[in-house]
Amino acid sequence: MDGNGRWAESKGKHRVFGHKHGVRALRKAITFASDSNIQALTIFAFSSENWQRPAKEVSMLMELFFTVLKSEIKKLNKNNIKLKIIGELSGFSERLQKKVLEAEKATESNTGLVLNVAANYGGRWDITQAARKLAKLAASGELDADDIDEKVLAKAVSLDALPAVDLMIRTGGDQRISNFLLWQLAYAELYFTDILWPDFDASAFQSALDVFSGKERRFGKTSEQVSSKSS
Repeated sequence: MDGNGRWAESKGKHRVFGHKHGVRALRKAITFASDSNIQALTIFAFSSENWQRPAKEVSMLMELFFTVLKSEIKKLNKNNIKLKIIGELSGFSERLQKKVLEAEKATESNTGLVLNVAANYGGRWDITQAARKLAKLAASGELDADDIDEKVLAKAVSLDALPAVDLMIRTGGDQRISNFLLWQLAYAELYFTDILWPDFDASAFQSALDVFSGKERRFGKTSEQVSSKSS
């Protein structure tokens, strides 16, 4: 969800103004995803590299994260949305960690859209923590190292209970993944738009889905194989 700061600066406002409007855009995206029967929506809220930003901005983002968690739970429950936070939560304050656990607990029985919020998350961290987890199991004798394959590793990374990602959307003009879901994006379609996140609305979301729906997803096969299977 890139472009909050630049959006604010283009209007002569402080970056915090953009982040607050970014929350409004997020509400619209969640509503659209839920109404469109999308199974899961994963948002990159705060990367492990974002700690390098100015301390004042980081502090504001942490407070905004806490406030949004506190204020949105009733709306998530009303719309049958299940919330899951992925990332290295130990990097947050105890106050924020407690609110994260409360939010997840409050929505765990919901059966609609799964909303994954990547916070203090990095794709390299995700793969590293999965490798560490499997190494400990192997060292304790609970897992044979020779049995570790892609399926086993896939169960150790974040979002293991969900299918692989179909579509990644990045706003703001940059065309890179920026350490997001490196394992899970292996066969995802990548969609980049110059729209800054606060301006990303239902129409922009639909445009991304329209492009996605026109893609032939071969997963290593030939077009002929895919056509034959679909027919």
